[in-house]
Amino acid sequence: MVKRKIGALEKVDADLSNLQYKIRRDPTSYKEDFLNQYSQYEHQRDIFLQAPSTATDDGIVSIRDLIDFLAHVADCYPQDTAQFPQDLMHILNTHHEELEPELREKVVGSLVLLRRKDIIDSSTLLHTLFPILVSTPSKSLRTLLFQKILSDLRTSNANSTNHRLNRTIQTVLYNLLTSDRTSSKGLWAVKLTRELWKRQIWTDSKAVEIMKEASLADNEKVIVGGVRFFLGGDKEREELEDESSDGEAVDMGRLKHQMAINKKNKKKARMMDNAVATVKKKERKKKQPHPLNFSAFHLLHDPQGFAEALFSKHLQNTRSKLNLEQKLLVLQLVSRLVGLHKLTVISLYSYFLKYLTPRQPSVTSFLASLAQATHNLVPPDVLEPLVQKIANEFVSEAAAAEVASAGLNAIREICVRQPLAINDTLLQDLVMYRKSKDKGVMMAAKGLLSLYREVGADMLKKRDRGKEAAMGLRSGQRKEQRFGEEAVGEIEGLELLEKWKEEERQRQRVEKGLPAEKRSDESESEDDEDPGDWEVDEADTDDSGGWINVESDKEIDISDSDDDKPAAKKAKVDSAISKVDDDKENAEDQAAATALKLSTLATTRILTPADLAKLQELRLSASINQQLPASQRKRAAQQAAALQARHADDPLTAAEIEGLASLSKKSTKADKIALAKAGKGDESVHQSTQAKRKEKKEALGKSTTNREKARKKNFMMTLGKGKAKGKRSLVEQGRVLKAHVERSKRGGKRGNKGK
Repeated sequence: MVKRKIGALEKVDADLSNLQYKIRRDPTSYKEDFLNQYSQYEHQRDIFLQAPSTATDDGIVSIRDLIDFLAHVADCYPQDTAQFPQDLMHILNTHHEELEPELREKVVGSLVLLRRKDIIDSSTLLHTLFPILVSTPSKSLRTLLFQKILSDLRTSNANSTNHRLNRTIQTVLYNLLTSDRTSSKGLWAVKLTRELWKRQIWTDSKAVEIMKEASLADNEKVIVGGVRFFLGGDKEREELEDESSDGEAVDMGRLKHQMAINKKNKKKARMMDNAVATVKKKERKKKQPHPLNFSAFHLLHDPQGFAEALFSKHLQNTRSKLNLEQKLLVLQLVSRLVGLHKLTVISLYSYFLKYLTPRQPSVTSFLASLAQATHNLVPPDVLEPLVQKIANEFVSEAAAAEVASAGLNAIREICVRQPLAINDTLLQDLVMYRKSKDKGVMMAAKGLLSLYREVGADMLKKRDRGKEAAMGLRSGQRKEQRFGEEAVGEIEGLELLEKWKEEERQRQRVEKGLPAEKRSDESESEDDEDPGDWEVDEADTDDSGGWINVESDKEIDISDSDDDKPAAKKAKVDSAISKVDDDKENAEDQAAATALKLSTLATTRILTPADLAKLQELRLSASINQQLPASQRKRAAQQAAALQARHADDPLTAAEIEGLASLSKKSTKADKIALAKAGKGDESVHQSTQAKRKEKKEALGKSTTNREKARKKNFMMTLGKGKAKGKRSLVEQGRVLKAHVERSKRGGKRGNKGK
């Protein structure tokens, strides 16, 4: 008996995926079949809603398949499926706790699919999913809903910012936090806002206000989430940008090397072209104007009120439920706000007094927070007792090296921000620790000394001021600082451009045959003339070989008699000696006066584009010079410049307070063994050093040497050369060795022609 073939139309009722495919191809022809399936869905839905918890497995599978089918073809029959999205939302809102997990996931996925087909809008979808996210006890459902909500917000803001939707969701999250401050539901608002901030979807002040309300909540988890956002949200955003940019990195050197040594073909040429295009694209991105990504600290509307509310509610309040670690996070946030915005919270500094002891857990974090909360508008009378207590508790001969190093580093960080926080006597006492035998203590004391050579040399003794500071004090360049005094703003590196212009002017004068320094009676326009237009009067240069010092000719009178010559010679020598002494005495004053001269280039001339380009070049060369090793630059001046150049947005960590204390700590035997094992890797694979180097070279795509290639050569290919060597006579052997020596002297076969 021949088996009959089943036609495609006969399998429609049993195969929903086949019907879905045909409906997508021709909706009109299969409308009746669709309506049959839709009526079957309505029948299954009514049965399921009567008893969702007691539904059979077959009924659940059937309704799940029908929901999936209708979600995929709903856009083909919009009028017939107008009620379908409402049915799904009703099922999810009413019975999300009783639904079978796979069916529940299918309902959520179908709603998201309807949103992608623009059958429902994002606002409707998010208003449906977010209440369930906040209220459901199911962890798997919460994870699913959070991912779908985040994905929908990213999709809605992909091409352009959807301000209307963002404002709606931000209002919902803000009301969720402010309606019940003791509830843990606000944690979802924190998670969602932080994730959208990291991905730069929400970058406005409204998102910052949401996290501000989270930081002022009464639930511990919500408080910690809001505080961690301010302390680490910007860093997470920068790391995400770095990861996305690193993915396009192309090793051009490796590609060029492979193209040079390997066989050229179309594939490698195409790879090379793609790499060049990628590099050019990255260069164009660098030149494009970068969008302004303001830090969360700068988008706060009332930082003073926020800092005072945080301090009074979570730190000063004795009823606060936060533990020590959580209080430290809040304290770091308050100190960052005070230091960045230069706020005035006087009661904050008295709060630190009871925690500034070496026995306090996490004392370096308290010291770092105190330093962050210091700025130049904090009264020195408030800070001086704190600095005195740190010196008394931490810095002494009986204290451990790590403790003394941390105390000196903390005092230095405080004095960087407010140099008037310490008195002369205490400063001189702390500076004496630069002679300590411990490296950490010595470096911390030297850092404090180098700082005050820059910001307060008058507080040091003369022997500790250094040459530059002494010259600056003598000339009046470095004056005593006053409380609240602000430095006058100027263009960065302008003195470098002015110095370069002066050198160029002197070089042009030398090329013209004039002295490098300009006389007082010369006009200003003489230096500005073109060298080619300058003409020297030959009549004036016949009798004189240079400039005439009229005053010296008047002072020294040489007579014709021989008796007067020794006296004149003696007078000349005495005047020369006195002149040298005067030069030695006034050299420092002249140098300091030169340094004191402020740059007037920006107020007297209009900077051209060429000047600005040269200024950028000079800044770059100066920054390169600052990165040179300490043997070429003074280490102390380099450290002081680095301390003062630290950006205000950068946080101060406990590791920076600890400083070099880890260097002075002697390693135990167990530490040394662990350090030795860390570099060995997998002990099951034994390799020689040469084998490891070879693997590293192969991983980098580098070639091998001729000797290594000869080892891999076929033995039959080397047999003739080996026989020829064995048949050499003594004369031939000597000739070969002599040629080898000569060839090695001249640098191989090609020779060192360039040397």
